[in-house]
Amino acid sequence: MLIRPDWPAPNNIRALATTRLLPAGASVAPESRYSGFNLASHVDDNPRAVEAHRRALLANAAADGLREVYWLNQTHSTTLVEVPRDRDIDLAVCPDADASISRRCGVASAVLTADCLPVLLCNRGGFEVAAVHAGWRGLCQGILLKAVAQMMSPSQQLLAWLGPAISAEYFEVGAEVREAFLRDFAGPSAAEINCAFSSPHTDRAGVTRYFADLYALARMQLKALGVSAIYGGEFCTYGDAERFFSYRREPRCGRQASLIWISENP
Repeated sequence: MLIRPDWPAPNNIRALATTRLLPAGASVAPESRYSGFNLASHVDDNPRAVEAHRRALLANAAADGLREVYWLNQTHSTTLVEVPRDRDIDLAVCPDADASISRRCGVASAVLTADCLPVLLCNRGGFEVAAVHAGWRGLCQGILLKAVAQMMSPSQQLLAWLGPAISAEYFEVGAEVREAFLRDFAGPSAAEINCAFSSPHTDRAGVTRYFADLYALARMQLKALGVSAIYGGEFCTYGDAERFFSYRREPRCGRQASLIWISENP
């Protein structure tokens, strides 16, 4: 019900991804308009239901040292923010950003997704973490590149975990998406990028379409940046309807969360 990354992160680093299934001790608030453990406040769900689910998430992770979650208002941008370290956090104010870095114990960096790729980062020293919302636009324009660059640690000292996202089998895109990556995506070669866009075909209108592999694109850019310790990437939000929300499968849907934090209790 809660997915915990299988990766060799330091003992004081905690991370998890939620599903649409209920974690232990949680119940869907009766006024929820969505089927499952929705954690997003921007999808027309009842705010009381979302708040109940967020409280349940905190309760389930309290034993791992989670006190607060730093939520973002995600806009498919390349904006990254840092979790404030020297003052109380106003959780009612969600900054417009698609990634955050935390160096504060007990406060998680988090992103919400329902097909886009969540990427969690930590350093081997265990003193900084990041959560990145990498839809195809943000990924292409450099949100992951920016997150790696703004970590204090060298890229060789970072670990990355790729959370639940849509797989290439279901992520059909137009030729303009492939062209955007070939033009703007920093790091990988054109030959590498082309390998992430498979099975070109034409639709009924005669328009060329491709199947894009977000996981492969993220891996190749991370490797180009010097991050070699990359884990996860075995999920499909579209294909696994029991566990995950998927915007492509059902546009009116909730969002799952991927979050990472530094625990005071390793």
